[in-house]
Amino acid sequence: MKTLKDVAIGQTAMVKKLHGEGAVKRRIMDMGITKGTEVFVRKVAPLGDPIELKVRGYELSIRKADAEQIEVE
Repeated sequence: MKTLKDVAIGQTAMVKKLHGEGAVKRRIMDMGITKGTEVFVRKVAPLGDPIELKVRGYELSIRKADAEQIEVE
């Protein structure tokens, strides 16, 4: 299983499935990251947290722990 955390900087991935439950899943979905969404990885902080993304024309930062809940292809 490949997660958003595994995507290299400058690469685009398609969201396949969201894992996790409750508040974590809701927070990810509230950012507009849902199944079928294209996500571009802009930048990753030196220690890997946070990860900066471009989703639906918006720039977002998400935690590494949240990125591990997003399965991509």
